[in-house]
Amino acid sequence: MSEVTTYRWSFAEDVSRYCEAGYEAIGVWRQKLSDYGEEDGIDLLAESGLKVTNLLWAGGFTGSDGRSLEEAIDDAAHAVRLAGAMNANCLVVYTGGRNNHTFRHARRLLFAAIEKLLVLAEDAEVTLAIEPMHPACADEWTFLTDLRSTINLVESFRSEHLKMVFDVYHFGHDRSILENLAEIVPHTALVQLGDRLTAHNIDQDRCQLGCGVVPLSEIINGLLEAGYAGDFDVELIGQDIELADYDNLLTNSRLAFNDLLAPVGRQ
Repeated sequence: MSEVTTYRWSFAEDVSRYCEAGYEAIGVWRQKLSDYGEEDGIDLLAESGLKVTNLLWAGGFTGSDGRSLEEAIDDAAHAVRLAGAMNANCLVVYTGGRNNHTFRHARRLLFAAIEKLLVLAEDAEVTLAIEPMHPACADEWTFLTDLRSTINLVESFRSEHLKMVFDVYHFGHDRSILENLAEIVPHTALVQLGDRLTAHNIDQDRCQLGCGVVPLSEIINGLLEAGYAGDFDVELIGQDIELADYDNLLTNSRLAFNDLLAPVGRQ
């Protein structure tokens, strides 16, 4: 379960209640960790026994959030060290919005950042996981808006410490992707699970798993059949999710995931 889902809870509440709800892993949101205290938070995670699927997030290398490239790289370097300290499976990376740059220049900024960060990531045994988004959602976050261009970028570095995030909310509607999951799996560090009832939008309004139009069972089972052995991270955001009863949301998400696996007998 991603801490983004339980927006109103604190870091300590997330750790405690995820354990109580039977979760074995957590997607850590840096903002909540910072509010709690990074060193104390890492100790709490170790005491809880929760595995860390990912640390969310680092990036903004295009300056779209007002930082210089050097400031964004310095912040990402700190995030790499944090991810290593908590044995996170990966650090989620957003490139930053295009920010009026040409695509070529935005790509150069990203490459410059990754080249520096990969050295640190390899030393810390941390995987950098670049997340593309649907074009309707991407403006503030990334200039990567399809899986193919993201895979090409990942492949160009030829490093086992650089992969991508496959968020089914953003791309689960694309039949060409669903028919080629075997191509995606080797490059995927993390699969994020979300569902939707409405069209993609900047607020990424999601609904509870199994209540929307995303073919989750087909995607999850297709990924497993294609050899995916990584984590599935439930990431639900939007007004309806924020106002939901989080305890019920945790329970319903676990039950829905098990139901989605049921057609092929995986529990």
